[in-house]
Order: sequence, then C-alpha cells, then structure tokens
Amino acid sequence: MCGTMNVQVEVWAVAADTRGIWLVNGGDAWLSAPIPQDSDPHFEVEIVLRRHALSADDVRMLHSTSWRADGPHVILTYIAVVDRSGIVVTHWPQALPLGDELLTVVGPPPTNPADAAPLPRYIDVLAHAVRHLRFLQDHDATASAAMPPTLAEHLTRLAPALAGLYSTKHTEHTEP
Repeated sequence: MCGTMNVQVEVWAVAADTRGIWLVNGGDAWLSAPIPQDSDPHFEVEIVLRRHALSADDVRMLHSTSWRADGPHVILTYIAVVDRSGIVVTHWPQALPLGDELLTVVGPPPTNPADAAPLPRYIDVLAHAVRHLRFLQDHDATASAAMPPTLAEHLTRLAPALAGLYSTKHTEHTEP
C-alpha cells in the first residue's frame, strides 16, 4: 500500500559582501523534517534557520520561491537573505560564491516536454531563487527595502525573472 506524500521546506541562505553574493549553506540547501499538521511552513523555516545558528537579527528577508515534487516529498523552497557586517566567509567559512560565472559553467537545466514535470537540478532551484530576489528588488517595495545594500548592488547585475530557466525549446532525443 502506498502512503501519502509529505511536505518539507528547504532553505537556501544567501549573504553578500563587497566580493559578491554567497551561498551561506555551503553546498546544499538546509532541509526540514516533514512538517507536522499543527505547524506552518514559515515556522519550520525559522526552526531550520535557528538549527543553523541564524538568529532573527541575521535574517533580513524570507521568501518562498518555488515548490517541486522530490520522491515522496513536496519541497517548498525558501530563500533567506542574511546579513552580518564584514566579509561573508569570516562568519560562514563554508560559504560558496554565487556569481554569473557559476551559472554560466553549469549551463541551463535539462528541458522537458510541455506536458511533463520539469526535473530541475539543485543548482537550478538555487539559480531560480536568486533571480527571484532580483525580480522582488524591482517589483516588491517591502522586499527591496529589506535587502542589504551590498546584496542589492550585486543583484542589479542579474536579469530579474520569475521564470526563464527553461528558455530553450525541448526536443525529443531518440536513440539511433
């Protein structure tokens, strides 16, 4: 007998300094346990952040950017904008840079037919979340005001987008 899918949240935490935008998490999103029925996704995000030593003073903004099915889970993706003065790697030595170069190197996500679910890679989920921040910078006054100035400056170099990772038309690949 099959069980039901559960819901979890994942959090990508980003920060910026004069060098650029950084993924505070290191190499992966932080994932919650399945969300209890008497809880709320946003509350679970706050638990995940506290578990990783981020306080309310560190987090300037939380925003849900997407969702996807992943095995027996529905994953709600959040991006957390964190801010501490100084160089990011001083506070988070595991932080990784998130520049245009990285997104160019990994290339676009694999395409899918229009009637099929996309299968994004984790880097695609992260790229979408960062581009979503750029969109909010232009179209959400409250979110824009909450962004640290250094992050806002780096975001202006990106194209704002809620979508567009799948701009290449899908073509079927057949075996010869």
